[in-house]
Amino acid sequence: MNIEQDINHELSRLRIVAWRMDALFYIPGTNISIGLDNILGLVPVVGDIAALVPSLWMIKQAHRLGATPGALAYMSLNTLLDFFIGSIPLVGDIFDAVYNANIRNYRALERNLDKKAARAKTVRTAPKDIGWANPNLLSD
Repeated sequence: MNIEQDINHELSRLRIVAWRMDALFYIPGTNISIGLDNILGLVPVVGDIAALVPSLWMIKQAHRLGATPGALAYMSLNTLLDFFIGSIPLVGDIFDAVYNANIRNYRALERNLDKKAARAKTVRTAPKDIGWANPNLLSD
């Protein structure tokens, strides 16, 4: 496998985890999704901690894939909000169902990696006849 295939494979794994955590099924007649995060969150403390583990794993994988510090900070903030507000009985359960932090984090990572790839492609295709890129054009 090449790097692009490895990244696509890892993104596919992260997408599956994000959607299972936040959108395993939808409440009929609404756009509200319920996932494992919501189900685990019904169990006080232990459930919230159990739901935190996949979110932290996603952030670790995002770092490994080369996400920028800004994207990692955004993902961390989403996860902290999800954990702390989600820990509040009833209000947290409603927040979890509406906010979907894992899906937000996945989409942020995907956008971040797409931007990095686009910038890298631009740099690779830059013209080679400009002075700083061609040492033969530089004069002493």
